[in-house]
Amino acid sequence: MKDKFYAYIQNLQDTITSKLEEVDGKAKFQEDIWKRPEGGGGRTRVIENGNVFEKGGVNISGVHGKLPKSMQAYFGVEDADFFACGLSLVLHPKNPMVPTVHANWRYFEMYDKQGNIVDQWFGGGQDLTPYYLFEEDAVHFHTVCKKACDAHHSEFHSKYKRRCDEYFWNTHRNEARGLGGLFFDYCKATDEMQMKDWYNFVTEVGNSFLDAYIPIVTKRKSVEFTSFQRDWQEVRRGRYVEFNLVHDKGTLFGLKTNGRIESILMSLPPHVQWKYDHHPEEGSEEAKLLEVLKTPKDWV
Repeated sequence: MKDKFYAYIQNLQDTITSKLEEVDGKAKFQEDIWKRPEGGGGRTRVIENGNVFEKGGVNISGVHGKLPKSMQAYFGVEDADFFACGLSLVLHPKNPMVPTVHANWRYFEMYDKQGNIVDQWFGGGQDLTPYYLFEEDAVHFHTVCKKACDAHHSEFHSKYKRRCDEYFWNTHRNEARGLGGLFFDYCKATDEMQMKDWYNFVTEVGNSFLDAYIPIVTKRKSVEFTSFQRDWQEVRRGRYVEFNLVHDKGTLFGLKTNGRIESILMSLPPHVQWKYDHHPEEGSEEAKLLEVLKTPKDWV
């Protein structure tokens, strides 16, 4: 399974980066092949200063070895080995009318001292973080997510949409990071879903990403915007940074397993603002976004 999924994310990385370069029309992804001293490595691809994308990364990795002490305590095991692989992407567009997007699809195995698999699971999801609310964009993104889920289980969309709303929640701000999407983790074999079934589900979600995001980018990338709207984008990016550094499990896992710091922190935007006690004008488009972030809604 690990070889099959790693081959899948290698191909998916190629598909996504080539499409993003086509949409951007200027910038190209810079590739960085890296090795992890404890075992494994990855292929980082970063795009910067494009016509559309100010900064973005589409990274894959496959790491293995002894599970660090901090993670042994987290999983409640002793002296275990592990393998983890996944594709993680974040895209920060220049235009504040184009939303930031994040996605991740991953697979994990844990082994006993004899090398036998004692645990394995899939995880992942994709979510949208706009700076201005276009309801039709939210409906489109969530409709594509629902279609991918419905092909595998009638309850997956409502379940994983709710988990996404719960996970991407900035508790210290009491607001959502964005408009959500899907979030699933610890997807293990059951009588109803074998590992091959989870593989089929996760890869279907991964394959749906470009359909969910690119039409929104195409529609909004040339919309004119003001310096005021750009400032608002940078203030909201600050909330994105706060979530990733305070709450995000993937970031924390990477830091605790001696992950590659440049790849882990590629999710951070290049230009951010923190304004003291900042509040948008009542009734404004900026305030309209915050209302939805305070109370997540069902879009489909």
